[in-house]
Amino acid sequence: MRLDELKPSPGSKHRRKIVGRGIGSGHGAQSTRGMKGQRSRAGFSGMTGFEGGQIPLIRRIPKRGFRNTAFRKSYSIINVGDFEKRFAGQADISPDTMEPLGLTHKGDRLKILGGGELAKPFNVKAHAFSASAQEKIKKAGGQIELLKK
Repeated sequence: MRLDELKPSPGSKHRRKIVGRGIGSGHGAQSTRGMKGQRSRAGFSGMTGFEGGQIPLIRRIPKRGFRNTAFRKSYSIINVGDFEKRFAGQADISPDTMEPLGLTHKGDRLKILGGGELAKPFNVKAHAFSASAQEKIKKAGGQIELLKK
């Protein structure tokens, strides 16, 4: 096999659609735009979803649910088992110490969950804790501080 023998797989390359080049282009005399009317003219840019006065599909479909995106509180979630691998004993763990390690995102709140085992004591500051995480941190001799934001 040589570089000059390489070819794309059959069917993987498509011919570019050429419109406005007459009958011989394969797209007809009107270039796939139909016969006459506003939509066949050059420069037409109609409203997205407009269906000629008929109620558009987006308005015909029933709307359901509610998303409170403007006031949603996003949390970065960390398991207590991750502390064991990444921090030395008696370390102070907070959102500020986790961000440089890539464990939290800037501006996110921090929630600690109880996944994994914990043997070393840690001083943990977070916005939320699960009950099992609180139990494991205190059992290992650590301290918990709830942050307000």
